[in-house]
Amino acid sequence: MPAVHPAPPIQRPFYALGLRLLATMVLSTLVMLVKYTAESGVRFPEILFWRQVPTIVLIGGWLLLRGELSRLRSQRLPAHGRRALLGLTGMFFTFGAPVLLPLAVSTTLGFTTPIFAVILSALLLKEAVGPVRWLAVALGFAGVVIIAQPGQTVIPAFGAFVGLGAGFMVALISIQVRDLGRTEESLSIVFWFAALSAPLLLAALPFFYTHHTPWQWFLLILGGVLGCLGQILLTASLRYGQVASVIVMDYTALVWATLWGWLVWSELPPAATWLGAPAIIGAGAVIAWREHMHHRRTPPAAASSGE
Repeated sequence: MPAVHPAPPIQRPFYALGLRLLATMVLSTLVMLVKYTAESGVRFPEILFWRQVPTIVLIGGWLLLRGELSRLRSQRLPAHGRRALLGLTGMFFTFGAPVLLPLAVSTTLGFTTPIFAVILSALLLKEAVGPVRWLAVALGFAGVVIIAQPGQTVIPAFGAFVGLGAGFMVALISIQVRDLGRTEESLSIVFWFAALSAPLLLAALPFFYTHHTPWQWFLLILGGVLGCLGQILLTASLRYGQVASVIVMDYTALVWATLWGWLVWSELPPAATWLGAPAIIGAGAVIAWREHMHHRRTPPAAASSGE
């Protein structure tokens, strides 16, 4: 008897855009909170650990109370394991960048995700990439050079590397989450990411734990709650919409990063960021538009077969 595969979720593009916009707001606030918590004296690996724990408790507890723990069953635990390893690495880059850089600068460097997605599709998936997308890649990296200002001391080289690493990892993870979303619920994807990565962070905790004030504990728990909510929204947006379509909402993070940087640290992005950001955002928008047009031209049968 042939295996029965679950039907892919129905695509709801406007709903997906709304979810992604809300996710961007929540996760931008989380990034600010991580930077603030680190500056209060909490060590970075412990921040990441407490970022994951509330997710396990909230999702697991909620499903337990509803008698729906069966929703966490999965036939793809190895895929969840790979997602956890990539996600943990991505967390170090994504949350490490704002610790090392001003919020708006780290956020802008993170916008290189679509650029890296084009490069990965050409190198790993052997997809044909036309001249328009290659020109967009060149434009995006020109923006990176403007922001990083090689030879200058405005932006630390290591911070720029971590910021670019965040964009690269998000490109990898978005593709993987999109694949998992074809068969797995958003809650399941988020839960297994936290459940499989938390033990790795727990093993490192004895080397980094310090005494915390009640305010620091509040910051840690709040960060975990925001992280859980943001991940659910982010994963759901990839379940109901194409990566190339919903990713344009990520650019609103620059607004939130600039606002939080001004309110909390009284800092505004340097002039180089305002010059380089339009190039990076423009490159990402062109790539997203090309992907969207390609998806519209692709017949449903080919799209479902993965061609």
